[in-house]
Amino acid sequence: MTAIELATSNGTLMDDHGADAALAIRSMTVSYGQKPAVFSVDMTVPRGSMTAIIGPNGAGKSTLLKAALGVIKPLAGSATVFGQPVENARARIAYVPQRASVDWDFPTRVLDVVLMGLYRELGLLGRLRGTHKTRAMECLERVDMQDFAKRQIGQLSGGQQQRVFLARALAQNADLYFLDEPFSGVDAATEKAIINVLQGLRADGKTVVAVHHDLSTVPDYFDRVFLINTTRVAEGTVEEAFTPQTLQEAYGGRLAMGQLGQTALGT
Repeated sequence: MTAIELATSNGTLMDDHGADAALAIRSMTVSYGQKPAVFSVDMTVPRGSMTAIIGPNGAGKSTLLKAALGVIKPLAGSATVFGQPVENARARIAYVPQRASVDWDFPTRVLDVVLMGLYRELGLLGRLRGTHKTRAMECLERVDMQDFAKRQIGQLSGGQQQRVFLARALAQNADLYFLDEPFSGVDAATEKAIINVLQGLRADGKTVVAVHHDLSTVPDYFDRVFLINTTRVAEGTVEEAFTPQTLQEAYGGRLAMGQLGQTALGT
C-alpha cells in the first residue's frame, strides 16, 4: 500500500487524498458512549456519481453521513468536499434529512419550506423577491408539488413531505446532494418521482449520496455502492461491490436472500 492509494476490501483502488472527489472521508470514527458507531472509515465518492450507502440496521450509515456533513462531531477523521474542508464548501452541499427527524407540526407553508433553501444565498437579512418565488415554484414543479404551494407542510402525506424537502434541496442548486433514506415510508409514485429527479441531477453532472435500505432496487437506482457495518466492507461500482460475498460480509446472518433479488445474486 502506497501513500497515494488504498486498496478497498473488494480490490478496487481509490485516491488517498481525494482531491478530485466530490466527497472524501478519511479515518472517520464516531462513538456514542463506549461503542464506536463508525470506526476508522474511508470513503471516496467520484464526481457525477450516484452512490448508495447500505448496511444493516445500526451499521452507522446515517451516522457516517452526519459526521461527513459536520452535523455530529467525530472522534477522529475528516471529510473534504471537492478537495475543501466541509465548512468551506457548504454552498455546494444540499442535505435531505430523514423524514422522521423533522418537526412536521411547525406551522409553515410548502412554498416557505422550499424558499428556506435560498436563505444561504440571501443571508439572514436578504429580501425575497419575485424571482426567488418563481425559482421555488419551479423546484416544486420538478417534484410535482406545485399545486400544494400554499398548503401547510403538516397537512401533507409522508410522501408529499419528502417531495417538498427534495424541492428545498433543489432550490439550493448544489453540486453534492446528501439524502438520508429518501424512500423510507413513501408510496410507489413518490419513490419513482424522487429517483427520476436524482438521476436527472446525476445526468447534469451533480453528485448524489443516499443512505438506502432496499437492496432490491440498488442496481436500478445507483451506479455505486458503499457497504458499511461499523467499518467499511466494500465500495465501488454496483458491478464490483454489490455482490453476494460483500453483502454477506456486511449483513451476515441478518441477510435474507429474498432481499437481494436476482440481479444482486447474479442468477
